[in-house]
Amino acid sequence: MSNDQQLSQQIEDILVARNPRGMSQIKMALAPGYCLRAAQILQTCIQQKPGATILIGTGFPVVGTFETDGPVGAIALYDSLEYLGAVPVIVCGQPLIGVLAGRYRTHAIRVGEHAHVEGETLAALNHLNPQAIVSIERPGQAQDGHYYNMRGENISEHTACFDGFMKWAKCPTIAVGDGGNEIGMGKVIHALKKLDIVPSVTSADELIVADVSNWGAYGMIAFLGLWQQQDLLAKINPLAILQYLSELGSVDGVTRINQLTEDGLPVGEGQSVITQLRQLTGFNC
Repeated sequence: MSNDQQLSQQIEDILVARNPRGMSQIKMALAPGYCLRAAQILQTCIQQKPGATILIGTGFPVVGTFETDGPVGAIALYDSLEYLGAVPVIVCGQPLIGVLAGRYRTHAIRVGEHAHVEGETLAALNHLNPQAIVSIERPGQAQDGHYYNMRGENISEHTACFDGFMKWAKCPTIAVGDGGNEIGMGKVIHALKKLDIVPSVTSADELIVADVSNWGAYGMIAFLGLWQQQDLLAKINPLAILQYLSELGSVDGVTRINQLTEDGLPVGEGQSVITQLRQLTGFNC
């Protein structure tokens, strides 16, 4: 087993060590090394094409606003990719797009109007011409074409469709999820039957599962930093990102309260994951 493969499996274990929603079991349905393979997709983009466009879809609608899980990881990955010379673009709908557009490159997708999604998505892919696409905690379509939250509630009218970017793109796709109803989970659809969830059927080339989707982004960043000999994870401040998002109206996806937490977990849990990943990749903490 290569050192990178072994490291990937160690990272994958860390990402699901707490296991609040059964992702430790879902992990067994994936071929080990998925964090490595996902990071290699991004690394190839960076190496082969300076200024490569990488789309990052995020934003899960909760009680009229957006949850903290997803945007934190998306911003961390965005900053890391930009530092390495790529051109990341965050793709999301309202209200998240409205608060991020002032600070980040963004592309808006329409909320709750899915009749023309194929044409709009193909036009966006043609215009943006991405070399890779990443989905971090985006709702994924269920078998009936609708979107459901962790409580089994139909949230289609509040959801923008990012699934087409994964289905119709001509570039590699990566997804991160933590519950079973996110984009990418179609890759392990057979394993989701044990979970109390309306599963997503939308797949991806590589799927990363984590206890909190934000942390899956950290797994990819760990490899990018290792290969570039840059302590990229040290540049991530989850608390500062959470404070930024909170001021813009975010809520915790589990508690539905505007607070500095991720899926009901204190920010220290995410910081602990970062510390563990930095230690694994040889950076002093």
